[in-house]
Amino acid sequence: MRETLEELRGRLDQIDQQMVDLFKARMELSGQVAEYKREKGIPVLDAGRERALLGKVGERAGEELADYAQSMYRTILSASRSYQNSKLGRSSKVYGSIRQALESTPDLFPQRATVACQGIEGAYSQIACDSIFKSPTILYFNTFEHVFKAVESGMCQYGILPIENSTAGSVNAIYDLMTRHNFSIVRSARLKVSHNLLAKHGVKKEEIKEIFSHQQAISQCAGYLSTLKGVKVTVVENTALAAQMVAQSERRDVAALSSRFCGEEYGLNLLETNVQDQDNNYTRFICISKNPEIYPGADRTSLMMTVPHKPGSLYNVLSKFYALGINLRKLESRPLPDREFEFMFYFDLECSVYAPEMERLFRDLEEESEQCRYLGTYQEVIC
Repeated sequence: MRETLEELRGRLDQIDQQMVDLFKARMELSGQVAEYKREKGIPVLDAGRERALLGKVGERAGEELADYAQSMYRTILSASRSYQNSKLGRSSKVYGSIRQALESTPDLFPQRATVACQGIEGAYSQIACDSIFKSPTILYFNTFEHVFKAVESGMCQYGILPIENSTAGSVNAIYDLMTRHNFSIVRSARLKVSHNLLAKHGVKKEEIKEIFSHQQAISQCAGYLSTLKGVKVTVVENTALAAQMVAQSERRDVAALSSRFCGEEYGLNLLETNVQDQDNNYTRFICISKNPEIYPGADRTSLMMTVPHKPGSLYNVLSKFYALGINLRKLESRPLPDREFEFMFYFDLECSVYAPEMERLFRDLEEESEQCRYLGTYQEVIC
């Protein structure tokens, strides 16, 4: 007679209990192995043994179930390594720097500071800066890299940089520069961005032959620009510079995609407002410092990582977040220079730095990755 679903599930429950009991027994033995390794100075990871064990597991499981069995055992072996590291009291270098930052950071975020921004007066970076600091002294630089260098050198205490837009996506130039500079993210800001078509007073839309703007703004207004026939679109360093160029030009057939603030700042007329393709258009900016600073309320952590160039490496990393119940807000990849088809991975995650899961996470990530670089823990403000 065929078993009912309840009977089948009952048998599964019995097997599950046996598996849990065996898992507990295995982890207890792993703890004893950790003590032996401590005494003999043997590293936790024994790649050769793990490879041999996975081979035996695949053979015993048979062809149909080999992949499933090996996948399960990779998880068990990863848990065993993590448990052994915890039994040995191994600390995370990254989490050590987080502890130092928590101890040295003042309770209140600074109201006044010298801040580096890319562009000129009226740039969206300046607007974001004014939303983060009450009374900043802003120094303007021509490029994003100069902002990084100003903070690294100590010329400026902080720097403001755009990192992603809800319409056009990530600002790839920033991610590439992150791999080449030392910095820490101390705050982020989400700014609603509205682009407008600005021109000199008295100029009509039909007279416009060329439009200046930043590449991100152009991407965010691609649909609108496609409706303007015979109009040349020219990329400039930022939207504020685009407005300034129109104001200073002797030509009357040029316009800029820029902010309403820039229209007022440079005496231009708003030919059309809110021309971006999506009304719900936000840009995230990060505020960087030379050294880590973690202020009260910080609940977002960013890090960069390279993993071994072999199957399953990224999965092994992602499984750590899942196992610890840590929400991953963003995953970005950028190609590594001089390394063919290899990538640097950027992560944003949600978890309090005081949670015990964070120390375990960084300890496990340092083991699974070639390089794990902590970028900061911070709070995001909405402008």
